[in-house]
Amino acid sequence: MNVSRYLTDSERLDWLCLARTRNIGPVTFAQLLQRFGSAAAAIDALPSFANRKKNLTLANRSDIERELEKAQKYGAKIIASCEPDYPPLLKALAPPPPVLTSLGKLDLAAKPTIAIVGARNASAAGRKMARDMSAELGNAGYTIVSGLARGIDGEAHAAALRTGTIAVLGGSIDHIYPPQHKDLYAEIAAKGLILSENAFGYRATARDFPRRNRLVTGLSRGVVVVEAAKRSGSLISARTAGEQGREVMAVPGSPLDPRSEGANHLIREGAILVRSADDVIEAVSALATGQLFAPPPPAFEYESETGQPPQNQVDSVESALSHHPMPIDEIARAASISAARCAAILLELELSGTATTLPGGLACLNVGETSD
Repeated sequence: MNVSRYLTDSERLDWLCLARTRNIGPVTFAQLLQRFGSAAAAIDALPSFANRKKNLTLANRSDIERELEKAQKYGAKIIASCEPDYPPLLKALAPPPPVLTSLGKLDLAAKPTIAIVGARNASAAGRKMARDMSAELGNAGYTIVSGLARGIDGEAHAAALRTGTIAVLGGSIDHIYPPQHKDLYAEIAAKGLILSENAFGYRATARDFPRRNRLVTGLSRGVVVVEAAKRSGSLISARTAGEQGREVMAVPGSPLDPRSEGANHLIREGAILVRSADDVIEAVSALATGQLFAPPPPAFEYESETGQPPQNQVDSVESALSHHPMPIDEIARAASISAARCAAILLELELSGTATTLPGGLACLNVGETSD
């Protein structure tokens, strides 16, 4: 999986089929490739590998073929995380999204990048700050990344159309949200780059936006928060950026404006205070490139003879899980097994729909499941 190469048409079909299968997220996808060596081999092994509790239904191959056809007709491109033109900073995540659909100029993701995010109900001052900072950073050679939301996101995109901007969508590449940004979407598609990790026709729900935010921050050397309420998606983005080794920056605002409460909180917690594009450039220039690359995923330890862990170990890991995400090391300690064996068992529990493994070495029990 670490070898950078283009997939053949047949390999792309297998890769996409595995990535679109329910209960297989980026972490599980990476684990399956690590264990079986290829998407085709993983697909062949899944029927006997999936946990006994629930049947695992692979993505319909005809649906995958139609998705590839739709991408071609739409002028979009489906890229696998092993391919050379996959965005380099995103590829450094552990693990990266297995598949991206792109529309526009993919080379923009290989340039120096800065994310600008913030409140949807932004003030006039906040909007002006986003526009000015975005335009100046663009003129300095940076690609501006954001999530196409109303308010700060939209202002940042619009100001960087001439120099280059990337919009990451929560839904599919063909689902324009919010609809008020239809014209902006068209301009970005023509002059910039639009990215999504979802299949054609998929409409975003609330749970998709944290995943979108992970892509926004993962694509960027640093993230600037311009106005954000105390509880907002922008603060989630800032936390995610810090976990990814990106520089977290915030524009200070009036303590009397609730829209500045989140940004001011970030500064108090250690985010870099920025007032201009020059401050942003200074901050990211001091960030060592090596810090942007996430550590490799942990090794996975399987049973040498049967390929399946003993049932008592599976039960111990399942009992140690909770609905609150916990580090795999802690789950392993509670189950009295090695972290590598625990990771292998969590793979099976995720395929069964019992657990979810998350970026950052975390895992939790799925909603609707109970743990004794």
